[in-house]
Amino acid sequence: MATKRSDGAAPALQRPPAEILHADELRRLAAADRDPRPPGWALSLKAARAFVLGDAGLGITRKVVAPAAAIERMLVTLATGRGLMLVGEPGTAKSLLSELLATAVCGVSTLTIQGGASITEDQIKYSWNYALLINEGPSPRALVPAPLYQGMRDGRIVRFEEITRAPLEVQDCLLGMLSDRVMAVPELSGEHAMLYAREGFNIIATANTRDRGVNEMSAALKRRFDFETVFPILDYERELALVQQASGELLARSGIPGSVPEPVLELLVTTFRDLRASGENGRRDGGMDTLNAVMSTAEAVNVAHAVGVRAWFLEQRAGSEADLVDCIAGTVVKDDADDRAKLRRYFEQKVAKKNGAHWRAYFEARHRLP
Repeated sequence: MATKRSDGAAPALQRPPAEILHADELRRLAAADRDPRPPGWALSLKAARAFVLGDAGLGITRKVVAPAAAIERMLVTLATGRGLMLVGEPGTAKSLLSELLATAVCGVSTLTIQGGASITEDQIKYSWNYALLINEGPSPRALVPAPLYQGMRDGRIVRFEEITRAPLEVQDCLLGMLSDRVMAVPELSGEHAMLYAREGFNIIATANTRDRGVNEMSAALKRRFDFETVFPILDYERELALVQQASGELLARSGIPGSVPEPVLELLVTTFRDLRASGENGRRDGGMDTLNAVMSTAEAVNVAHAVGVRAWFLEQRAGSEADLVDCIAGTVVKDDADDRAKLRRYFEQKVAKKNGAHWRAYFEARHRLP
């Protein structure tokens, strides 16, 4: 039973999954979809592409900035039954993309495995209700399905986030599911001893390029995936528009009217792009180095959200250049002393030379840096 607030309303979901957030769009796409669908799919490839990239005629919003050809390759990979591996730098929206693809294919994005050093095989396949196990012995009723079991049983997409952070023995238990489409359940007998995947089942995995060498995938597992690299947004105007749109949605969910002023967003996106590229041209530009922090579009959205929250809830006003300095220091730099020094150097060497009143106010607020 949902807990209710003092005003009688149920508390809103902090982060609704894509199938809830975009339920109206999914219904419109399904109603208008006349194209052939792969077995087990909720939408055709054309409708799935429209769900991710948008369709103005049907009122479908664009949800990621990515080349149409890349999205089409991903959908074709899933339609052929091969696993899809999304790789790239942190913060390039790999998780969001896997969520959108899973929602478009099967209408469910919540069969998710989060990779990590402590994850075990039973957490991704199945475990047991020990009270029933003791009383009845191994039985289908005592079995507790984990995401892989549910995905194979119901013909759904399973998302494996940060797969290279999972131990090798956990990664390699995927081999049978991806090749033979079968999971052995040796504790059970008869027809329940083998689980055969239904049409629609597949796996979308993600991996950060910065995690290479943590738990490198085996050659056998790599062969069962098609790899697609997700790149940072190269176009400034597109990145600015995305940060504006995404931060505006987050601020609305936080109960904040309005959005972060565009000049402040311009400062934010330009700062991120300058620092992201500083490693490539730092020699020419005064010896600046790349920050160790992740200077991604996703982090820029988080900073913009923090700017709006800080300004509204503390002083009921729109975000300012000074708020941006505070939030960049807390959200991006964190506790890295080297990054703090690099950010200060960026203000002295780059921001000081920029033209415009907003850049001047930004520079004059540099004393707020830690």
